[in-house]
Amino acid sequence: MTAGSDTKRVGATGTAPGKIILLGEHAVVYGRPAIAVPVTRLQATAHVVPLPAGTGTWIRAVDLGRYYRLHQAPADDPLAHAVRIAWRAFGNSGEPDLEIVIHSTIPIAGGLGSGAAVATAVVRALAVYLGRSVSPEEVSALVYETEKLLHGTPSGIDNTVVAYERPIWFRRGTPPEPFEPGTCFHLLIADTGVSSPTRDTVAAVRAAWQAEPDHYETLFDRIGTLVARGRAAMMSGSPARLGTLLDENQELLRQLGVSSPEIEQLLGPAKSAGALGAKLSGGGRGGNIIVLVEPARLEAVRRAMQQAGAVRVVETVLAPSSRRDQSS
Repeated sequence: MTAGSDTKRVGATGTAPGKIILLGEHAVVYGRPAIAVPVTRLQATAHVVPLPAGTGTWIRAVDLGRYYRLHQAPADDPLAHAVRIAWRAFGNSGEPDLEIVIHSTIPIAGGLGSGAAVATAVVRALAVYLGRSVSPEEVSALVYETEKLLHGTPSGIDNTVVAYERPIWFRRGTPPEPFEPGTCFHLLIADTGVSSPTRDTVAAVRAAWQAEPDHYETLFDRIGTLVARGRAAMMSGSPARLGTLLDENQELLRQLGVSSPEIEQLLGPAKSAGALGAKLSGGGRGGNIIVLVEPARLEAVRRAMQQAGAVRVVETVLAPSSRRDQSS
């Protein structure tokens, strides 16, 4: 969309998906690779509405029940930070006269990239509002600045996969590598109902690594190796092999100390009901688990996790580009 008065009069909207880390969380903070994918059935939306001159900028976070003025927000407010950095990055100064209305279906503190998705939606909405064309790389770089507020020492994987909206191979300090799965992989994402801020678990693992660096470096190396095998399994179209690797990654996450009774309470029934593999996703100690399932077992596995206490189960499909429109 080009810049112009019509654009500003009608406002502008930006959206962004959630995400899950299939393999490699925590180790990715220490330079090992990880695989992450978008979850398009969960979305964050930001809508920019022009206001009369002199009104200033207002942020309406619908799901949080918050409505506040930009200049009154503290420096560590991630929504306000996203607005400020995007507005400046797009060559503007001062405080614009507009309202930014934010809504998201992505659960907070569940390892689904809610913070990165909301910030991405805000950046995209402001870009459209100003008639700016921005690349996924530019969006990701801006959103990474908000990730620092949310997570302390983020790997950068959340902002990257959300901005690119494709499965990616990610390694800190190197360009992300989007890749194509060789077949459809059917996943269920089950919410434990326990909030799990990523900042807290990342900090806990860092403290443990500082106390026993050799032990934790070995675990990170093992995770990095199975991530490489995971990409090969996905590209060759082998769900059974990928399922085994999910289970192996979960065992290593247990050894990192980031599993929890609530997570294990869902993993067991999922496997018993026929899941090919299952693991926590994100920071751990709550949040969500991801389960790889053959289509014929989807409903059985879903019911098993619901009966075990899952408060929400979302289905998503990783599909080759030729079939992506049918699966999103």
